[in-house]
Amino acid sequence: MTTVALKDVTKVFPDGTVAVDTINLDVNDGEFMVLLGPSGCGKSTVLRMVAGLEDPTTGAVMLDGEVANDLPPRDRRIAMVFQDFALYPHMTVGDNIGFPLRLSGVQPNSRGERIQDVASALGIGELLDRKPSQLSGGQRQRVAMGRAIVRRPGLFLMDEPLSNLDSGLRAELRAEISGLTRELGVTTLYVTHDQAEALTMADRVAIMRRGVLQDVGTPTQVYGRPATLYVAAFLGSPRMNLLEASVYVHLDRYVALNLGEQTLYLPWHDIRSRAVSHYHGERIVVGMRAEALTPVAPDAPGHVLRGRLRYLEHHGHESLAFLDIGATAIVVDEMGTPAENLVPGQRGLRRFGQVMQRIAGRAGETPAAVPADGGNRTSVLPDPGRHHRRPAELAVRLAPYPPVTTGHPLAVQVRMDALHFFDERGARIDVGWR
Repeated sequence: MTTVALKDVTKVFPDGTVAVDTINLDVNDGEFMVLLGPSGCGKSTVLRMVAGLEDPTTGAVMLDGEVANDLPPRDRRIAMVFQDFALYPHMTVGDNIGFPLRLSGVQPNSRGERIQDVASALGIGELLDRKPSQLSGGQRQRVAMGRAIVRRPGLFLMDEPLSNLDSGLRAELRAEISGLTRELGVTTLYVTHDQAEALTMADRVAIMRRGVLQDVGTPTQVYGRPATLYVAAFLGSPRMNLLEASVYVHLDRYVALNLGEQTLYLPWHDIRSRAVSHYHGERIVVGMRAEALTPVAPDAPGHVLRGRLRYLEHHGHESLAFLDIGATAIVVDEMGTPAENLVPGQRGLRRFGQVMQRIAGRAGETPAAVPADGGNRTSVLPDPGRHHRRPAELAVRLAPYPPVTTGHPLAVQVRMDALHFFDERGARIDVGWR
C-alpha cells in the first residue's frame, strides 16, 4: 500500500491566491483520512497535488517516503473518484470499469474476470451491459468506484464523491465506501465539506480553513477537544454555543466566568482553572455543546443558567430550544470574511484572525485590557459598553414537542467538565492538548 506525507506544502496560484499555506500532514498506510472544510478552503487543491495534477509552489509531496513532486500522475499508483463521476457516456458499465485495465494492456479474459469481481462486490454485476445514461446517481457512483478499484491502486483519492446524491443514498454509500476501502486495506484521502461524512467514515480528520490546517485527530478528538475556536464552531449540530465571558479569579476558591447577566464558577480544584486564571480581568470565549446542558427545575442547585425561551425547532426525535440568558454570543465566519464584507450595519470584530463577528450590533473602538500580571497581552474584544448588544441564543436539547412556548422560563444545568475555553486568538486554553 502507500503512505502520504506533506512537508511544508504551499500552493500559490498565478493571481497570488494562497490556496494551501504550509501544510504538514501524514497519512498512514491503510488509513482513511478525511480532509474537511468549507468550499474554497484548499482541500481539493491538496488532493490534486497528491495526485500530481497540481505542482506545489514550495514543500514536498512524499509517497512511501520518497519525494514525488516530479513524478507524473500515471506513476503514482493512485486512483481518483470525482464529484461528477466522469464516466464515458458511449461506453457500457463494463467498459467504463475495465477502461484502466485496457490502457494497461491486461488481457481480455483476465480483464473480464476482474470487472465481474469488482462489479459484483459493488452490487452492479447485472448492469454491465447498460450505458451510464440508463443508471441512477447511486449506480453511476458505484461504477466510478469500480473503475478506481479495478486498478488495485495503493492510494484512493476521493473528491466529494457523494455530494451530488440525495441524503438517503449518501448515507448508504458512506457505509459501502468506508467498508470497502477498509476491506481492501487501501490508503484513502477523502475530501468533503460534510461533517457527518467526516465523523462517520474517517480514521482521522484533518480540518482546513483558508488553506491552513486547523486540527488533525480522530473524530472523537476533534469533536471532543477542538484545537481552535474555528473547529469548535464548525463541528457539531447544533453548533457549539460560544459565549463571551469575563474572567475573575478568587484564589483557592474558584474562577468566576461572567456571562453577561449570569455567572458560572469553575472550581479551583478543576485542573483547567489554573490555565483559565491567567486571563484574570480579560475576556475569553466559553464553549458549551447542547449535550452539556440539561433542563432542571428553576430552583435547582449547582451550575445553572436561567433564561427565557426565544423559539423552538422540532426535529421529530427531539426539539431544540433557544434561550435568552442575557449573554453575548460569538459567531465564527467559516471563510473568515473581512469585516467590510459582512452584513451592512455590522462591523465584524478583527479578532481570531477576522473570523468572528458579534451576533449583531456595531462594535466600537477596541480598548486594551490590562492583564492581572501587568503584561502586554491585549484583548481585541470590543468594550461591552460601546456597542449594541443582543442576547445569545443558547441551544438546548429537549424532548420531542415539549409543553413550553415562547417566553417560557427555563433553567439548564451546565456540565462544567464539558466546557471549552478559547483565548483571543481562537486557540484552545487547556492544560495539555489531548
